Amino acid sequence: MVFTESFMRCNSGGDMRVSGLTIVRDIEIMDYPALEAIRSVLPLCDEFVVVVGRSEDATLERIQSLGDPRLRILETEWDPRLRRGGEVLSQQTNLGLQHCTGDWVFYIQADEVLHERYLERVRERMRRFLTDPRVEGLWFRYRHFYGTYWAYQDNRRRWYRRQVRIVRRDPNIVSWGDAMDFRHRDGSKLRSRSAGAEIYHYGWVKRPTRMLEKKRRLDRLWYSDEEIEKRYGSLVSYSYPDRYFLVPFRGTHPAVMQERVRQQDWEFEIPWTPLRLWSVRKIAVWLEPVAKRIARAIAGLREKSASEARSPQFLKQESAPEAS
Repeated sequence: MVFTESFMRCNSGGDMRVSGLTIVRDIEIMDYPALEAIRSVLPLCDEFVVVVGRSEDATLERIQSLGDPRLRILETEWDPRLRRGGEVLSQQTNLGLQHCTGDWVFYIQADEVLHERYLERVRERMRRFLTDPRVEGLWFRYRHFYGTYWAYQDNRRRWYRRQVRIVRRDPNIVSWGDAMDFRHRDGSKLRSRSAGAEIYHYGWVKRPTRMLEKKRRLDRLWYSDEEIEKRYGSLVSYSYPDRYFLVPFRGTHPAVMQERVRQQDWEFEIPWTPLRLWSVRKIAVWLEPVAKRIARAIAGLREKSASEARSPQFLKQESAPEAS
């Protein structure tokens, strides 16, 4: 098995081998920082598998322009029938997994970037857990930038806090759902530990007109054409409605992202609300799912009451004549 090979190589003085992996398509149209994503992880990798779907732009040429000998490009065609729940994304990721040869596979999505300050820490974590069969993956914290490079989401109920991005190369470990997670083939979760690092997620940082185009195209992997038209047909740009839990970003962006950050040429307002106060925000985040559960319970009671009102027994009682 893969783990046994890793253990023997480590004990015999051999070095750890790491594969990088990403899937891409239409990166120019979608305005993905895919080249930056790959470059941010390359220092950790002995090889990097890039699954390039047939595109309407110069995606393939852009990937080839990286010119790194560690790149292994796999050209594919996305199956339009895999439209439910973004399933095609995990299908493409699993194709790439089959071509990886490392002990670990570092999966990075086309809008995610690893800050260079975490490189040595991540390398150390991979090496530390290489021969530990109890660890099947490493998870990263996430910082979701939204609308601008200078604000990020802090609503932990609506935006995922962490994801597994490094997995042991094992035939029983596969990309799951819409490729946001890894599982065992039977659907059970991996045993994972912290990578001690953070992924910067830039998928929601675009000029509003380009963000709308991205939403139209990407949502086709989840929804019908009729639903896409219903959601976005009358819009000319994206309004970025989820602004109420935004926090200003005071840190530094990864070196590979500096040029993109400098090119931001649109204004983005971060509204001041009481939610900007940590104590209020913490209470609001806690209350949101509680309020939803209460609303669902009330809706359930109303539906139950309406169902009982429509039942034959209730109608018979209502229509029965009063005793004289």
